[in-house]
Amino acid sequence: MRRQALDLLAMGEPVKKVAVDLGLSERTLYQWRRRYLPQLRHQRYFPDAGTELTAARRRITELETEVAVLRRATELLRDTMSPKGDSRQYA
Repeated sequence: MRRQALDLLAMGEPVKKVAVDLGLSERTLYQWRRRYLPQLRHQRYFPDAGTELTAARRRITELETEVAVLRRATELLRDTMSPKGDSRQYA
């Protein structure tokens, strides 16, 4: 049971959820985590940087694509003539 609890904690599950799911006390889980998973001791203070980094990179890619499209549209519009530019005839 301890191994299962530690695996869930290592995967990022909250202590409270693991305690309810496995029928253990939160205090026991905190002690196990402190003893067997010292790298996760302060996990609640450091959000999952991997997930945030992946989302940030995805957003950067979207924005870079949008900027490229807008630059190309600006170039195309700059190259075209005004629709009224040559159609007026002056007397």
